[in-house]
Amino acid sequence: MTEPNSPKSGESGKPPVALIAGPTASGKSAIAIALARAANGVVINADASQVYADLSILSARPTAEEMGDVPHMLFGHIDGADACSAARWASDARAAIAAAHAGGRLPIVVGGTGLYIRTLLDGIAPVPEIDADVRASVRAMPVEQAHEALRERDAEAAARLAPADTTRVARALEVILSTGRSLSHWQAQKEGGIGEDIALRPLILLPPRQWLIARCDQRFETMVDRGAAAEVERLLARRLSPELPVMRAIGVREVTDWIVGDSDRETMLERGRIATRQYAKRQYTWFSNQPPADWRREGNIIDNNFIADMVIKLQS
Repeated sequence: MTEPNSPKSGESGKPPVALIAGPTASGKSAIAIALARAANGVVINADASQVYADLSILSARPTAEEMGDVPHMLFGHIDGADACSAARWASDARAAIAAAHAGGRLPIVVGGTGLYIRTLLDGIAPVPEIDADVRASVRAMPVEQAHEALRERDAEAAARLAPADTTRVARALEVILSTGRSLSHWQAQKEGGIGEDIALRPLILLPPRQWLIARCDQRFETMVDRGAAAEVERLLARRLSPELPVMRAIGVREVTDWIVGDSDRETMLERGRIATRQYAKRQYTWFSNQPPADWRREGNIIDNNFIADMVIKLQS
């Protein structure tokens, strides 16, 4: 028998999963926590920076006070010395969702990393490991040469990719050179997605852009006031590779320059604001266009009335 506060399966009989996604500073966490309290939920992080233990402040991870008595999973569970891939996160998320269902709770996936969400729902292409020599050779090519080599071996991919898209051109070329099959071939074999096995209740937050920009600006300044410099100092003391995701997170470079004296406080703040706005803009574009058209999209300012309305809708 279903307990009074336990999530009910959808008409399909599949277990429910709520998804709250959108750009940074759009109010996702507030809705997720309110929904968790109303629906016996567990909040599961889908933000690529919030997975790292080293980034509490600069990733805007919910504070202990904000979390309150609501269970939160996959927040700060990975050491910054490791690089969390979308495949690793999706595996962790599948386990967290299964645990929530087993406990009679509603899993609430919340975050702004589109690749993580897409990998969880659709699965990941089982591309074999790329030969190290092939990868080194491809990455050493000028992008024009790589695009021409791709056109000779995978004309469809070359036509689809911009000649100046260094990262995607190199990826497509190294896959076909190393495996003998195109990247599109491997992508058609995606595995591990849970989209067909759950009753998804999605919500995409796309609030007014000017309101979001103001929130981004205030958020970065608040991070600095809360101790972002001390957080970065601890990170720098670990002497991690600058190529690791934790070292490339928004705010780390800007605050580092301030710490070492290469910029003053106001310059650091302005650079941080700009980087946050640019990131939010990219997320806004992605969530406007990439998720399925039938996913609920909301463009209102996030206030208490809106939060209460969304909690009701996500439970129906």
